[in-house]
Formats: sequence, structure tokens, C-alpha cells
Amino acid sequence: MKSVVAAAVLSLVLVSVRCAAAPMSCETLLRPISVSNEQILGRWLYVGGSSDLPGSRSLGRLLDSVRLDIGAAPVGDVLTIFQAQRIYGECSGMRYNVTVKNSTMLIERPFYLKEVYLQTDCSDCLVVYEEVKSSRDSFRSLLLFSRRRNVSAADVETLKMQAKCLRMPSPLMMEPIHEPCPDDIATTDGIAAFNSLLEAKMGQRLARLLDNIFDMFVN
Repeated sequence: MKSVVAAAVLSLVLVSVRCAAAPMSCETLLRPISVSNEQILGRWLYVGGSSDLPGSRSLGRLLDSVRLDIGAAPVGDVLTIFQAQRIYGECSGMRYNVTVKNSTMLIERPFYLKEVYLQTDCSDCLVVYEEVKSSRDSFRSLLLFSRRRNVSAADVETLKMQAKCLRMPSPLMMEPIHEPCPDDIATTDGIAAFNSLLEAKMGQRLARLLDNIFDMFVN
């Protein structure tokens, strides 16, 4: 009888281990989750991501740090975003407003941008799936933000699986050794700057070339 009980317990343990080790399906990994506006507020540090925006692969290797400070605007579902990035020790900043409603972030003019939030086991992270449309062009990004500069290896692996499910390049991860930029830096209109990038077709071709070079020769 003891042998039978032991075998039954061992079987249950093995089944539990197999279930725990089973990877999540793409359907689960890419299912948008509900996030309230209050959960989005505050400071977020960019940890890593993947994008087909021209220049994103080369820029991703030059960035030292990126941070977002998200606050509530006086008007309805509008949030204000201050973005600060450091490239080779030089900081720059951008400010822009977005609308967030029903767990979806939107910019509708002068280009269309839509962000939803995906599954993650990281309690203080946001996994953002972003679609951008401008004229006849469309781009996608998968971005990981956290309240901390470091996330676990499991969180990075989940991001990589999500990128694979989306058929996007493997994410580029930030080195967590750099301090975020300070508050007292010059800022520009973020939406205008991003729109200029989207409209610069010649610049996009050069940026894609740089992306290919970085992917070929830079580990």
C-alpha cells in the first residue's frame, strides 16, 4: 500500500512539474491585458524591445538609458509623457500627450499610433505592443518597461517568446548600468519629432541600411 501511495504522489509531482515547465502559447502571450490609467502613471525605465521602425536596431545599440515619466492631464483620459534618453552620455528630452482609454493608448494625428499591453509575470513591468501607421507605411514595436533597471532572466525570455510569436527580430536589451537622465534637460515636441522621422523617406532608407550593418557586424 505504501508503494502505491508513493507512486501516486510521485506521478502528481511529475505532472505538476511538466505543467509548470510548459511554455505559454502564442495566443496567451499576445492576448492584451487590462491596465488602468492609474497603473500606468509614474516613472518607467526602458529595459529592451524589438521594432521594425527604421533606425531602431542601430539606435537600440547606441542608447544608454530611456525613461518615461507619465502623469495625468486635467482633461479626461489624456496622459502627459516626458521621455528622456541618453545616447553616449548626452541626454535629450521630449514631451507629448496621449489618450489612454480601455487599456489602449492612442495618438491619432498627425500619424496613427496604438499601444496595447501584453501578458507578463513581472509585477512591476509593462510589455507594450505598438502599431504605427503613417501615409502608406506601417510599423510595429514590442517594448518592455519596468519600475526597475533590472528584470529577471525569465521576464526577458518571455519577451523573446512574444517577439518570436509576432515574427519580429529578437529584442535588444539595455545594459542596466547607466543612470537615467536628470529632469533639468531641454525638451522638444515629441509628436512633431516622431512625425518628422516618419515623413523622412530618404532618412528611413539610410536608417534601414544602418540597421542591417549593425545586425550583421555588431553582436
